[in-house]
Parts: sequence; C-alpha cells; structure tokens
Amino acid sequence: MKILSVDLGDARTGIAVCDKFEMLASPVGVIHEKNMDVLLKKVAAIVLEQKAERIVVGYPKKLDNSVGERAEKCAAFAEKLEKKTGVPAALWDERNTTVAATNILNTTDTRGKKRKDVIDAVAAVLILESYMAYRKANPTASSQ
Repeated sequence: MKILSVDLGDARTGIAVCDKFEMLASPVGVIHEKNMDVLLKKVAAIVLEQKAERIVVGYPKKLDNSVGERAEKCAAFAEKLEKKTGVPAALWDERNTTVAATNILNTTDTRGKKRKDVIDAVAAVLILESYMAYRKANPTASSQ
C-alpha cells in the first residue's frame, strides 16, 4: 500500500512516501506554508499526485503521553485532509523524530539553510518508517 506521511509544522511541513510494497520510505520534500488552508490544499494535491492509499500524520504527544495544543492541531489537520482527499488518515506518535532527524543530519554534516530545508522531510521519513515497521510487526493491525 502506498502511504504518505506528514510532519506538520508551523512554517515548514515535511512529506514522505513509501513504495506500494512498504519497503522504502523516501522524502517528497518540504512545503513552506504558514496558512493552514493553503497548506491543506498543497498536501491534498500531493496525496492525489502520489496516489497514496493512506496518510499518516505525525502526532506530537508530550513525553508524559498527554495531548497538547500541537497534537490537537495535527489531529484536526489529519481529519480535514482525510475529508478533502477521501484517503484514510491515521495519527502516528512522532515523539523524538525531530531529534532523530537532527542526529542524522549531524552525522552527515548537513548544516545551514540546507539543514532547515531537509530536517522536516527527514522527520516525515522517520514517522513513515516507524509506521511501516509497526504494520510489518502487526499484520493483523494492517487496517491502522
């Protein structure tokens, strides 16, 4: 199944997609947009262009597992995106993905403007890889 992941941000939103066999997650890019309505349209267009069959939106729960304002914003975005595209959307715990993405970019010595331009796409890839690993380990939960 082709799955698209979204790392929603206030100014930059990372997008990643996997192949139909759920073997490889790849970055699609970063959308630079602060207006949520415009962002919704842009992400919806990518969902349709990529022929995604499922959308996974990063869900930034707090470390104590509670849901804050940011997580609520992501849940609302996922719901709107699902309605707009007709593609099922799931929320996926994204705690520490930005930290992991930062560590990856440190390892590859990616700095400056390029770093800002790719960190959200790398975070979207990590969200998607985590989701795909869960699906692989839990085949009966594949409807999630």
